[in-house]
Order: sequence, then C-alpha cells, then structure tokens
Amino acid sequence: MVERDYTMKEAMMFSQRIGQLSKALWKAVEKDWQLWIKPYDLNINEHHILWIAYHLKGASISDVAKFGVMHVSTAFNFSKKLEERELLSFSKRDTDKRNTYIELTPKGEDLMQEMIERYHDTPHSVIDGSLKLRELYGKFPEFLEVMAVIRTIYGDDFMEIFEASFKNIESKFNEENHIVEPTEK
Repeated sequence: MVERDYTMKEAMMFSQRIGQLSKALWKAVEKDWQLWIKPYDLNINEHHILWIAYHLKGASISDVAKFGVMHVSTAFNFSKKLEERELLSFSKRDTDKRNTYIELTPKGEDLMQEMIERYHDTPHSVIDGSLKLRELYGKFPEFLEVMAVIRTIYGDDFMEIFEASFKNIESKFNEENHIVEPTEK
C-alpha cells in the first residue's frame, strides 16, 4: 500500500469541492457559449474544433481531439460536418499519410472573425460574475492553481496550445470603441 501525506477525508473533500465547482462553472460557461454560437448554427464541439483549427493552422484530428478534450471519433465526425458546410477542409501531408489534418477554409476564417467581432452581442454570466474580482485586482482571475492541476493531468503540450491560443488573440485582434476586429483583413 502506498503511503500518502494527506488523509482520505482531505482527498474526498477536495474531489467533491472541485467536482461541484467545476460542474457549476461549466453550466454557466456552456450557457454563455451556446448563446454566443447559436446564431451561427453551431454546437459547442463544432465551435471548439473551429477554434482549434483557427489557432493551430493545420491541426491533425488527433491534435483536435487532444486539445479539444474529446474522443478522436467525436473530433472526426464533427469536423466532417464542418467540412460539409465548407468551413473546414481535410488533407493529408506528403510526410505523414497516416494522419488527417484540418484547416479553416476562407469561409471558416470569415465565420471565426465575425464570431469574435460579435462576441459581446450576447450575455456572458461568467464575465459578469468575474467583474468584482477584476475591479478589486485590476484583472480577471487567472486560475493558476487550476492550470497547474490541468498541466499535470494533460501535460505541457496541452498547456502550450492553451497559452498559444490566447497569444494569437492578443496579437491578431485590436479593440477600438468596444469593438474587437482583426488587425488585418
């Protein structure tokens, strides 16, 4: 038997606390996300795939599954639906015939840019719920401890892609008069 430096009661309380908080937060995030993407006739998996393709530029289906935290068949099947809508294209690489890669089509790029520009057209309870902390500390919560747990579970690659997507937003978009627009069209 492995000796632990925590009690089973501590572990159980931590698991229950993080489970309950995660579920509550997810419900709010899910509702906000669905309201944002509803006008575009997308579900959350489809939007997440588009988001990953937007930031990774030529992601494999395996990458989409890994970074989208979904099964490979889910990533493939929803990507196929997006291909039928001409938002994604599939390809194979000369150097890698085993994996299937996806990229946004011009129509997919336009859709993603429109969605980003129209982000604030819908309510966002998670943002609203974080405003008091932003007022108090001058920034939104960063969740460093949660990110450390996620890094341990999913690995450095996951967190690198996670951070890269935010760097892309930072570098590719400007905001003027509360309107987010791409730096170049």
